[in-house]
Amino acid sequence: MTTPASRPVPPVAASPLNLRGAVDLSALKQRPAPAAPGPAASGAAGSAAAPAPEAAEHGRPLRVDVTEGNFQELVQLSAQVPVVIALWATYSPGSDQLVDVLERIVESYDGRLVLGAADIDVFPELAQAFQVQAVPTAVAVVKGQPVPLFQGGADEQQIRSLFDELLKVAAANGVTGQIGAGAPGAGEPEAPPLPPLHQEAFDAIEAGDYAAAAAAYRQALTEMPTDAEAKAGLAQVELMERLQSFSGPEADALRRLAADEPDNLEAQLGVADLDIAGGHIEDGLGRIVTFIGRNFGPERETARVRLLELFDVVGTGDERVAKARQGLARVLF
Repeated sequence: MTTPASRPVPPVAASPLNLRGAVDLSALKQRPAPAAPGPAASGAAGSAAAPAPEAAEHGRPLRVDVTEGNFQELVQLSAQVPVVIALWATYSPGSDQLVDVLERIVESYDGRLVLGAADIDVFPELAQAFQVQAVPTAVAVVKGQPVPLFQGGADEQQIRSLFDELLKVAAANGVTGQIGAGAPGAGEPEAPPLPPLHQEAFDAIEAGDYAAAAAAYRQALTEMPTDAEAKAGLAQVELMERLQSFSGPEADALRRLAADEPDNLEAQLGVADLDIAGGHIEDGLGRIVTFIGRNFGPERETARVRLLELFDVVGTGDERVAKARQGLARVLF
């Protein structure tokens, strides 16, 4: 493997995340894995034995050493939770430190993420599949599809921002699971139960019934109009419900229609949904702001309301939402 060690470079935190279907991960066949030494013994990537991916479901750490023998199990697991893959090498000084940081951050997400650490000298096919140019590199897998994260070094705040966006991309694609972390009986406090209507919505999402989830969140808002989590949850499941009507060919046709008819409200809103779901946040929000600036009357108000809903999907504290709010204020006043 001749991939060079990478100097720390800024991660692509400002770039949109999206599922990338060009890489066929199923081509990496499951074979018995060779024993592999880790990097420096002081680093997290230096743990000796690799627990099977399913071990996390039984209360073990959310960290897996990726091998040829267990990689396809991780791909399957990515239909339940996003799997972050850290590709490292013993010759890369920053590898063990990055895996340490990633493991600590992943554990703080309470089972909504799983970390896989892959030595590219032991498993070079994986680096080739992900088109890795330098190490360390971090990518993710969601529903079997790769999601580029960053190459080189990244600080904790940047990584958390990327992981937050990764979870939004995963949720938009129906991946909302959670895997238990920590050994059984370890005495860690259990998470408080969700309010009944929130639990009802969560169960409906797990079952793929977005209409029922939306109804539960609406009822929660009726009972408590200030329930911010219900408001955000409603916006998210309504987005997922709308996306169910788009297949690949239909999405392509919709994009062509939106390009040909910039004042077609339904086309512009539909493409904005696709952009948000694919991680193209600025494109999606900016598309609606531009439509509002060109149109008046009921259609303008419909677009404005949808934009506010998408703000809740992305997160009201997100800097891209703040930028879109400024753009909205300019076209309205």
